[in-house]
Amino acid sequence: MRIAGMSLAVACFVSAAAAGTSPQPARTSVGEAPVRSILWVGNSFFYYNNGIGNMITAMSKAAGNPVRSTLVAIGGSGIDWHDVDGYLKPGSRMGYYSIVDNEVRLNKSGRQYDTMVVMDCSQCPIHPQLGRIFHEYARIDADTARKYGVRPVFFMSWAYKDQPEMTAQLAEAYTREGNANDALVIPAGLAFARAIERRPGLELYQPDKRHPHKVGTYLAACTAFAALTGRSPVGNTYTAGIDAETAAFLQSVAWDTVPGLS
Repeated sequence: MRIAGMSLAVACFVSAAAAGTSPQPARTSVGEAPVRSILWVGNSFFYYNNGIGNMITAMSKAAGNPVRSTLVAIGGSGIDWHDVDGYLKPGSRMGYYSIVDNEVRLNKSGRQYDTMVVMDCSQCPIHPQLGRIFHEYARIDADTARKYGVRPVFFMSWAYKDQPEMTAQLAEAYTREGNANDALVIPAGLAFARAIERRPGLELYQPDKRHPHKVGTYLAACTAFAALTGRSPVGNTYTAGIDAETAAFLQSVAWDTVPGLS
């Protein structure tokens, strides 16, 4: 029943978008300049399983176009908990060195990131009291990023395992803010729903039914890779230790989900 509900939620969102009652993403890429360095701003959904940023770094390296990722995550946080201006402003200590292969490497001075990926708390965009904060800070963070020459990107999170109706609600909220702020939206939540519809027995969640299993983080990373680079994750040799057949399935789901690419 829950699987059917998840499929119905996605179908309703897609149908509403086609009918013009729900927004379709206006932006389907970050632009012409390739992504080279990403600041991930979010919460525990980002840092589970050693972090989505580390998976993106590994995938991009395997694809021959290395990307540097830095993760700033506060457990349980909302979008308004983060001092994005402090992270990005000139003179910030954020990202001025990296640890690569156990070696500390100093990065060039100046702007450290060309792209910032932001997510709100798992319920906040659709919460009756907190939704207005998501709307307000999506604009604030997008404007702040651009002020410092950084591209803003929003990360659409996934529904709780036992609340599939969240899929369409989150998709609409993130798409509206992406369009309002001319920002790309990574549709990780829609990728989760599509994977569950195609393979109901595959576990994407931790026992708490909210946080991602490693398989879920890998699916989110594949979706982010496709959205941020415009390249298919299908065939990428980095699989995060997941068996080859499952990894190939997740790569395919991600590619099929990102609009304007597959």
